[in-house]
Amino acid sequence: MDIIFFIIAALRDLLVFVVIISVILSYVLEPYHPVRRWVDMIVEPMLMPIRRVVPFVGMLDLSPIVLIILIRIVFNLILNLIFNLSR
Repeated sequence: MDIIFFIIAALRDLLVFVVIISVILSYVLEPYHPVRRWVDMIVEPMLMPIRRVVPFVGMLDLSPIVLIILIRIVFNLILNLIFNLSR
């Protein structure tokens, strides 16, 4: 059972890492750079629904922060559900 917790936690951390990398790459690389396009292909489908709800604050896009919080909440709920079902 510990290996399942480890895999789910690792997926959660990897997804959060990819979101952070996406934010950094958006400042460093041009939009059509192959690396940025690959990372955006993973992150943008998750950010688009959030961007419809969360407005920009000036020039600041808060949707990656909201996405990271949602990822943490959802994965922690999954971990708690698995833990409670395994008892």
